Amino acid sequence: MFGHSGSTRPHAALAGVLSAGLVLGLGACSSSGDDSSGASTDASAGSIDCSQFSSFGDLKGKTVSIYTGIVTPEDTPHKKSYEPFEKCTGVTVKYEGDKSFETQVLVRAKAGNPPDLAYVPQPGLLQQLVSTGKAVEAPAEVSANVDKFWGADWKAYGTVDGKFYAAPLGANVKSLVWYSPQEFKDNGYTVPTTLAELQALSDKIAATGAKPWCAGIGSGDATGWPVTDWVEDFVLRTAGTETYDKWVKHEIPFNDPAIVTAFDAAGAYLKNDKYMNGGLGDVKSIATTTFQDGGLPILDGQCSLHRQASFYAANFPKDAKVAEDGDVFAFYLPGTDANTKPVLGGGEFVLAFSDRPEVKAFQYYLSTDTWANIKAKLSSGWVSANKGLDVNNLTNPIDKLSAQILQDPNATFRFDGSDMMPAAVGSNAFWKQATSWITGQDTKTTVDNIEKAWPAK
Repeated sequence: MFGHSGSTRPHAALAGVLSAGLVLGLGACSSSGDDSSGASTDASAGSIDCSQFSSFGDLKGKTVSIYTGIVTPEDTPHKKSYEPFEKCTGVTVKYEGDKSFETQVLVRAKAGNPPDLAYVPQPGLLQQLVSTGKAVEAPAEVSANVDKFWGADWKAYGTVDGKFYAAPLGANVKSLVWYSPQEFKDNGYTVPTTLAELQALSDKIAATGAKPWCAGIGSGDATGWPVTDWVEDFVLRTAGTETYDKWVKHEIPFNDPAIVTAFDAAGAYLKNDKYMNGGLGDVKSIATTTFQDGGLPILDGQCSLHRQASFYAANFPKDAKVAEDGDVFAFYLPGTDANTKPVLGGGEFVLAFSDRPEVKAFQYYLSTDTWANIKAKLSSGWVSANKGLDVNNLTNPIDKLSAQILQDPNATFRFDGSDMMPAAVGSNAFWKQATSWITGQDTKTTVDNIEKAWPAK
């Protein structure tokens, strides 16, 4: 699943215990608790309280259609996670995954043929869908769940013109640095908790004659997108969330001094020949190395640090152990101080085009901590920002780390900035100019060129 339609930019298909009263014993459900799907017991109807759906009326024989860009094999745990709802209510959930989702969902909405529900991976696309006039506001029960289980930052992304439409679904964390736990142990390195400590660690490694960082930004037509993530992370850290929000909305120009500062802060790593590009070449080699290969030198000791999202775990060989005591793991890209924790990431939102009772009931189910915990047990490489998610139900260490970061009370989440900018900027000029910046173009020329690409109002 991709961050932009038709691009090769990845999107995670990409945040306590279950609330009392939502998880009961086998006798809690009036329908059969037998689960012949092979899913865990917690994914059977017998493990949830079916009475929570009673206010939506008799739903037996009804159908709810879902349209999404989440395709095989990531669709399998999604479908299994719906079984408790289906068994409780008698509703059939019809799932349609489509790699062309991001363009086709708009076509369908404008043509008056939308699905009942769509899993929308970008706030900008959500706004476009709402502007068709075909989307409907989320029911009060869903709004209440989002208030309970997510922060105001997440609810704001599902809100358009003051009206709440879409609850969050899955999430991914981009503010991560990959490293070798064994190398850190052997050399007495400690995981940095501030940006100053990160720079000190980089200098310490560079002083040994090694290049501490490795990176790759090659991604076909989408080459350059990993640089945008670096810059966005540093805008959050050097300028703060308010400036970040203004920048993304173009309330300040792309070449504002605060953005220049963030570019230069990222460039202190990416464009530093003493730091880059361990095991791969010089700084310019970043542009010719694919993003998939960018962090692999960590495994053979040629590189120590690689900034990339949680979904990067899938790029390491299957025999590489990704864990805190494994061959490779990650830590949170720190803020300016240990208590300031901006988190860059992405996610999906559940948008409805129908207010039929069965659609509302399924929206409600997806916004509960019940569903989040069931889904967690069925999936690897999936996480939610739902605060009711018990991180112990997640099946791999990177998922657990991501959930812990998302649930941190000091965390402030911001959606990937280029995903929210107009396509002429976010998935065109920003990518291309960032690539030129890596290969030698100065910061001022880079930000000026991107600003010129911003569409006139």
